[in-house]
Parts: sequence; C-alpha cells; structure tokens
Amino acid sequence: MDELEIDVVAEVELDDPVLVEGLPGVGHVGTLAVEHLLEELEGESTLVRRLYSQEFPPQVSVEDGVSELTCAEMYAIDVPEGRDLLLLTGDHQAQSNAGHYTLTDAFLDIAEEFGVSEVYALGGVPTGELIEEYAVVGAVSDESMLETLEEAGVEFREDEPAGGIVGVSGLLLGLGDRRGFEAACLMGETSGYLVDPKSARSVLEVLEAVLGFDLDYESLDERADEMEEVIGKIQEMEQQQAMDVPTDDDLRYIG
Repeated sequence: MDELEIDVVAEVELDDPVLVEGLPGVGHVGTLAVEHLLEELEGESTLVRRLYSQEFPPQVSVEDGVSELTCAEMYAIDVPEGRDLLLLTGDHQAQSNAGHYTLTDAFLDIAEEFGVSEVYALGGVPTGELIEEYAVVGAVSDESMLETLEEAGVEFREDEPAGGIVGVSGLLLGLGDRRGFEAACLMGETSGYLVDPKSARSVLEVLEAVLGFDLDYESLDERADEMEEVIGKIQEMEQQQAMDVPTDDDLRYIG
C-alpha cells in the first residue's frame, strides 16, 4: 500500500458546500457532532471518499465480524435548507507531525474538487473540571469571519486555547488560509475527562445558526443523559473515597 491512497466512492454535485471536520479529540466533541449530522441527515448523505494512510494505526475495525482497514471518510450532504456539506470523519488522526500535514493537504484537495471555499473544524477545549454552562470558543483564519460567529454566540478569548490548536483542526486553519480557504475552528468547552454530548450540541447549535439548517437533538440528548449517570456515579465514588480517608485519630497506634 502507498503512503496515502484515496478511493473515489462516488461523485456528486454540491451547491456552495462547506467542509466540516470532526475527527477524534478532546471529549470526542467533533466526532460526536459530525456523527450526529450524519445520523440526522442520513437521507441526504452520500459517502464520496475513503482515505487510507500508513499514518493511521495498524489496525482494522470489525462490525458484525467483517473487517475494514482504518481510514478517514468524507460524506457529501445535500441540505434541503441551507448550504450543502462535505463532512470529514474517522476513528483516528495521524501519528506523526508529517502525517498531519500530508493528510490535511489531501482533505483540502478533495474540498477543492467539490467547490468548497469555507471550512469548519469542530473540537473541544478542556476546562479540567465538570461544567454546567457550555460555551463555544472560536478561532478563525481571517478577521472577516469574526462578526458572524460572534453573533452566533462564539467567544473569542485572548490567548485561548492555551498552546494553540494542534492536529488536523489547527492545520485546516493554517494550511487552509495559505490555500485561500476561509476557515474557523469551533471548540466546545468540556471537562476533557469523558465523551461529551452536551459540548457537541453546543457546537452544532452554532453551525445551525451560521449555515442555516435545522437538527433534532433527541438522540444526542439521550447520550448526554447516559453520560450524566456516569458522572453521577463517579462523583459518588469520589465522595465515598473522601469519607474513607483515615483521620489522625484513626492512625493512632493502640497497643
């Protein structure tokens, strides 16, 4: 197998499409968001590309006993109301710096083929603690995008995220800008400890406002309820452990 192989699965015509990336990252926010888009817009989606790379982990996924070599996938979605979408998803990112550049260039090549001029990378920004109100933090490749995103509720904070944006999400802004794309990264706040459906919803609500489509969130809310139960159990365990910590009186020697 070559270092990078791209399978052309289908060719479709899209109307003023936008590339939306949701690869694994903090809280799996981007992955959950794109998965939900595919679930809600399944009737309008078409798998158009599969990308195989030696930069992905050496493994296969298995479903119902059938294996599939690890890859990234791109889906075209004809949105009845709003701009059409080109969705990028997958189970892994590249394992090296060079691999991130190679794959991101390939993603942008395909975006160009479909007439994309605007890119949205989706992800999470860790807070290190459980949160109740989910803000969306943004970064853009060009100042011209700031006003529209601010009106949709995105916060642009000085020096955040700390350390910048790494991986494909960051390179879609950096390389995308050099290639003439307008690019933005939407990062939902998340504890960073667990898969976070609530953060994914906060990011999708921004996309709804900006791109003009409507989603139902019932299935994503159900996943959020399941995660709330997990969080509740973790908190109960932490409280019990705190109660079980021995005091000085407990540690006194009695003989």
